[in-house]
Amino acid sequence: AKVAANREFPMELRQLAAVLLKQFIQKHWHEDEDGFVHPVVANDEKEIIRRLLLLCLDDSHRKICTAVSMAVTSIAHYDWPEDWPDLLPFLMKLINDRMNMNGVHGALRCLALISSDLDDKTVPSMVPILFPCLLSIVSSPQIYDKSLRARALEIVYSCTSMLGTMSGIYKVETTNLMSPMLQPWMQQFSSILSDPVPSEEPDDWSLRMEVLKCLSQFVQNFAGATEKEFMVIVGPLWQTFVTSLKVYELSAVEGAQDSFEGRYDSDGTERSLESFVMQLLEFLLTIVGSARFAKVVANNLQELVYYTLGFLQITEQQVQSWSLDANQYIADEDDNMYSCRVSGVLLLEEIINACGDEGIGAIIDATRRRFQESQQARVDGAKVWWRIREAIVYAMASLSDQLLETEVRGPDGFDSKKFLEQMITEDIGTGVHEYPFLYARVFSSVPKFSSVISPVVVEHFLHAAINAISMDVPPPVKVGACRVLSRLLPEAKKELVQPHIIQLFSTLTDLLKQASEESLHLVLETLQAAVKSGHDASLTVEPVLSPIILNTWATHVSDPFISIDAIEVLEAIKNAPGCIEPLVSRILPYIGPILSQPKQQPEGLVAGSLDLVTMLLKNAPNYVVKALYDVCFDPIIRIVLQSDDNSEMQNATECLAAFVCGGKHEILSWGGDPGFTMRSLLDALSRLLDPELESSGSFFVGNYILQLILNLPSQMGQHVQDLVCALVRRMQSCGIAGLKNSLLLVFARLVHMSVPNVGQFIDLLVTIPAEGSENSFAYVMSEWIKQQGEIQGSYQIKVTTTALALLFSTRHIELSKINVQGHLIQTTAGITTRSKAKSAPEQWTVMPLNAKILALLADTLVEIQEQVTEHDDEDSDWEEVDADDAVIDKDLVHAATAKSFGRSSHEHLAAMAKVFENQNDGDEDELMSSIDPLNQTNLANYLVDFFVKFYQSDRSLFDQLFQSLTQSQQHAIQTVLNQ
Repeated sequence: AKVAANREFPMELRQLAAVLLKQFIQKHWHEDEDGFVHPVVANDEKEIIRRLLLLCLDDSHRKICTAVSMAVTSIAHYDWPEDWPDLLPFLMKLINDRMNMNGVHGALRCLALISSDLDDKTVPSMVPILFPCLLSIVSSPQIYDKSLRARALEIVYSCTSMLGTMSGIYKVETTNLMSPMLQPWMQQFSSILSDPVPSEEPDDWSLRMEVLKCLSQFVQNFAGATEKEFMVIVGPLWQTFVTSLKVYELSAVEGAQDSFEGRYDSDGTERSLESFVMQLLEFLLTIVGSARFAKVVANNLQELVYYTLGFLQITEQQVQSWSLDANQYIADEDDNMYSCRVSGVLLLEEIINACGDEGIGAIIDATRRRFQESQQARVDGAKVWWRIREAIVYAMASLSDQLLETEVRGPDGFDSKKFLEQMITEDIGTGVHEYPFLYARVFSSVPKFSSVISPVVVEHFLHAAINAISMDVPPPVKVGACRVLSRLLPEAKKELVQPHIIQLFSTLTDLLKQASEESLHLVLETLQAAVKSGHDASLTVEPVLSPIILNTWATHVSDPFISIDAIEVLEAIKNAPGCIEPLVSRILPYIGPILSQPKQQPEGLVAGSLDLVTMLLKNAPNYVVKALYDVCFDPIIRIVLQSDDNSEMQNATECLAAFVCGGKHEILSWGGDPGFTMRSLLDALSRLLDPELESSGSFFVGNYILQLILNLPSQMGQHVQDLVCALVRRMQSCGIAGLKNSLLLVFARLVHMSVPNVGQFIDLLVTIPAEGSENSFAYVMSEWIKQQGEIQGSYQIKVTTTALALLFSTRHIELSKINVQGHLIQTTAGITTRSKAKSAPEQWTVMPLNAKILALLADTLVEIQEQVTEHDDEDSDWEEVDADDAVIDKDLVHAATAKSFGRSSHEHLAAMAKVFENQNDGDEDELMSSIDPLNQTNLANYLVDFFVKFYQSDRSLFDQLFQSLTQSQQHAIQTVLNQ
């Protein structure tokens, strides 16, 4: 601290001292903090350090102020306000001293850092003291420069952000606090935004950016109060929007002026024009998305879109970067996180969402204007005419889903779909070498509009793309061509593709050899599409293509993205007519030694090889499974028994599951000794269920067990008790929710397999002890009811839900004896901080197991009905009851069976039956859901039947448990009983 405060020392040394001090504070200042390291700083030393640091805040070196402010903020986190009450008064004194601008800067920098770490206790008391001083700075441009005023607004933004967070609970209090202050702030914002945006002045851009950030907080969190004052900034905001485009085009698009791209000030704040423009577009998005404020732009939508399209133009810096490095072009195209182009498209999407057909019409009209302007600019010889053309194609392609849903015709009979066709066909005639980025954009947009442009045009682009990748054209054009081919080839007519397919394979394999990591994904994706569309030609090229893809896979086996892409190409080859045998014959001699000697292989190769084998096994004919078994089965068993690598364990488990699924009962005889093979499968299972094994290594064991009990039921039936014991132990040591859920799915499947003796299965579980619980049944059910709501996937939900219904239907005495977690009790108000969470953990009610099961089944019924309602255009019998009708008479349900909702109810019941029926569970569950007959269960019909039978068979228990349900659960059950 003394070194940092001594102004006679070199600046770099003092800065380093302040940085080291900050690190020291974080480790030694507070004993109760995570990461604390002894010894703790003594109180007298703390006092000296605090005093020395405050004296440094008016230093003339900005880097010293920043480093010291960070140290002060670290101390304030622990000490302020209780143990450091003079911190805020000291900072306020510095801020108000107009004779010491260094002190103003240092105090503002310090407060900016502190304000970003404030909580809901300190902000309300700070704002009334702090905001008037900050307003004085912002409103005095003749005294304070733009960087200081921007720093003051940064503090306003942090405080209003916290107030906004608090407004969810303390809405009245926060609104009352902010409302009196809004009017003077809005006046200042208006003043700052009213002047045209200047060129090459990053301090001005930063100031406006902070204004926009504050306005966003006002609009989102104090909408009612802000609306009254909002008109004062509408004109200035539009002035900033329109004039900023002129600066953006000169600086960023044409590169004629400095846009300060990638540059920061001494405090580490970005100063670029792009960051300001992105904030501007984001604020406009906030306005458009607000019902209160959208009316401000409603009458000027076309102009808003027109100027927004200008911000979507490729910048000169992008042209230079992408021309030198095609991989950067691919990376930036795939990155939808941070750019003016992305922000602009998000704004256009919001215009459509908020304004519907009117918004789409505005986008079409503005695009048409821009298109005509680009045509004229081209005629006039403007060099950058193509950039706005590329921008509008980019915008239309990005909005294609919304645009294609609506038929938009202007008052002059203008047809938007014909315009799209004209736009892309006119551009394809441009010079591929002169305007490569426009050519690439048109290529990549064609698949988006293939459903509305004529087949002749689509075929033209397909041929153009095939030709482009084999020609000497700029890399971005080849990228665009690959995007066209990867999307259009799978749906292309065979007669169109076949004459070119051999040449296409040759060109793509050449590209693959030249590709770097960024472009590999795109080339592999295109190759996969080519193989799928190659039909009989794939067999011809398999001897050439497969080794190249295998080499690519082996080279990048440790890269999960590229290796998966390569395996998907190999899978497409496997599925092509006549290719599976030569492909397997080519892979087996290579894979066998790798799996047999796993310890001697490079990192990732064993796990990747197991992935490859699993792919070959999927949907393979029996003789191929047998061939893979002969080479790979025993080594895979050894890997499961001996490996400590989680990736190898996971992939080997999936591989064994695929073997059992593909080989079924015959797998036991392939090794010559069925007993030995079965013991091998069980030994692997025993290792995977070892409670000492890391949870990640066991992650896919649930699917493996399901394959065993479904395909080898008689063999597994002998080991049910041992299996249950092992499952319980594995669940109790499990640290991953996904693994626990998969083991619960196994229990659910065992319930089904015990039908019609489900009660005996419960008896078995009751006899098996479980550490910390009365027995295994009590433990399993307590975990099951906690996790049921987290279980995902159509197949999983069907199996577990119907299993719960089967357990309930036994009326077993244990169902009423066991108490489980019921409903969450809301105990505290206010924001849940970490300290509150520690001192007051979540509390739950306790309820009988049978009541909880009924509640879970009712929840599923509610979810099904809600999904039906969401997709119903008309009023639905499944809609929630009105608040006035929410109280349900306990006798009402007794009359339910005498009533009928008529035809509409039966239509909705049919709609309910479709819920969960066509949902994709993902590749990892494909094997399971395809072979398990339970996947054919119609869950909606099953639940309706369950509730009707329960109501009719045991009215007294039904009435008793019905009263423990929530109103939405009761309503859902009543609805199905009314059929």
